[in-house]
Amino acid sequence: MTSVDLKKELDAYLSAHPETRFMEPLIADMNGILRGKRVGIDDLGKAFKGGVNMCAATTILDTLGNTFESISYGINDGDPDAHAVAVAGSLAPVPWATLPTAQVLLEMVNLDGTPYENDPRNVLRRAMQPLYDMGLKPVLATELEFYLVEHDGTRFRPRMPRIPGSDLPQPGMQYSVMEDLYEVDDFLTDLVAICETQNIPAGAALAEFSPGQYEVNLHHVDDPVLACDHAVLLKRAVKAAARKNGLAATFMAKPFADTAGSGLHIHVSVLDENDNNIFAGESKDGSFSDQLRHAIGGLSAAMVESTAIFAPNANSYRRHSPGNFVAASPNWGPNHRGVAFRIPLSGSRDKRLEHRVAGADSNPYFVVAAVLAGIHHGISTKCEPRPMTAERSKLDYTVEIPVRWPHALDAFDAGEILPHYFGKDYCELYSNCRREEESNFNAEIPTKDFDWFLRAV
Repeated sequence: MTSVDLKKELDAYLSAHPETRFMEPLIADMNGILRGKRVGIDDLGKAFKGGVNMCAATTILDTLGNTFESISYGINDGDPDAHAVAVAGSLAPVPWATLPTAQVLLEMVNLDGTPYENDPRNVLRRAMQPLYDMGLKPVLATELEFYLVEHDGTRFRPRMPRIPGSDLPQPGMQYSVMEDLYEVDDFLTDLVAICETQNIPAGAALAEFSPGQYEVNLHHVDDPVLACDHAVLLKRAVKAAARKNGLAATFMAKPFADTAGSGLHIHVSVLDENDNNIFAGESKDGSFSDQLRHAIGGLSAAMVESTAIFAPNANSYRRHSPGNFVAASPNWGPNHRGVAFRIPLSGSRDKRLEHRVAGADSNPYFVVAAVLAGIHHGISTKCEPRPMTAERSKLDYTVEIPVRWPHALDAFDAGEILPHYFGKDYCELYSNCRREEESNFNAEIPTKDFDWFLRAV
């Protein structure tokens, strides 16, 4: 969309919302965290014309919002600005703001107008281009799990449902109990209203496997970047609705030791130039095509080196444990939630695979980039996966991927698939940043060190 079209979009919005006082331009960083600022109405038009100036290092920050010392961006290059321009179609009200406020997603461009290579949206575009070059179009949606959290005066805990007539927490998993949804009906009502206002195509909401845990599904779209935009905006909406109801929401991969972790599941099918689903059809493995089998073969081949994408921080690796429907090996099969790559029950038109490896804390743009890279690698090389896992079969928990952060980064550095899609330079940048954050995290002395060692040793 041209700057003229963007300006028309802004003018139409302000005509429909003349009370608007502020705008919050937002951009996703390396961790998928939305960063931004609030600007006055006089500055609204800049992002819809030549672009608003923004620190180029905004997309390369650690989880705490700090720049990195080991790279040339931020501290070591004078922290120069780049231009950030509005993403077409993302302008929407912020219904939880006190004063009338709008939000808009931004994407970075260099001063010469070329795409800024370190913007996660552009990393995804680079990774998905080989599929488009083959005349193929991915159609995908994300599912995000999260916890509603409260503080009991001593510690954080899941927002447990209450036993009727009391303030006592209801014990047990109580998977998909409707009363649990009624317990947080005000939160869900606010979330639905926010999603409708902001054009976030949210679908089903359900109480997940653990108390206080929920899942929201997003609708399929044929634009992978847009699907990831929906995911990061849904996270912001969930947190806002929770805050409005006196709660916190977290997308940590494993916030509590004795309950299930939270995942980011990717549902993806691939259409050819005639909009036929190439995953449908017959093959030697059942009612799906050789292309689907090859796609899973590629995902399997890339799984080890992709772990650092699917599990990007220290907490991510706590999610990998037996009995949590988190596969640690490249197994696959139909209608089985214990495998890494599941073939859900579906018809030929919507035949798809579900990628179940990534944590909810991961960057959706990078996860989808890695998934599409694996699919293209598999289809283009006719990569064969291991034998399929049959429905209802019992799985042994086998660890074939690195389940410790430094080991995952070692595997990422040794990878031979992802650099062709993410770009060698960006892979090096990502690794340097993740290693510095890992070092900084482990340099802190946690309370458990004193609990375990202060007296005993």
